[in-house]
This record gives sequence, C-alpha cells and structure tokens, in this order.
Amino acid sequence: MSEQISHVPSTAAVAEEWLSPRDICKELQIPEQTFYQWRVKHLGPRAHRIGRHLRISRSDLNEWLATTEDHFA
Repeated sequence: MSEQISHVPSTAAVAEEWLSPRDICKELQIPEQTFYQWRVKHLGPRAHRIGRHLRISRSDLNEWLATTEDHFA
C-alpha cells in the first residue's frame, strides 16, 4: 500500500489577485475620484497598466495600506 502525499501549494505558487480601481474603492469605501486624485499626486498604491486597464495587485495594496496606517486612523 502506498501512502498518498497531498501537495499544498506554497504562497509563492498562488496566483496574485489583481484589483481594479473600482474594486479598491468599494473595499475602502471611498469615491473613485479619491483614488484617481491619489494617483495624480503619487500617493496611492502602485498600479499597473495592462492594456488599457489599470490594475493593482493585492500585495501592493496591502503594502500600501500598511504604510498609510496612520493616515486612516
């Protein structure tokens, strides 16, 4: 009888979650205009243009939130 070993993917192997500006605004409960003002002022999370779409990775959003913790308190 052979023992089965279940393979659990590491966190590095899990695909990154990509969010739209609308997703982020909904999550943070802010107007979309606020997000775009942050972008103009280089204050918001790092964003990537994929084709004509703007996307923010979950990890970049979480890092940005951690660095702006005092601003939201």
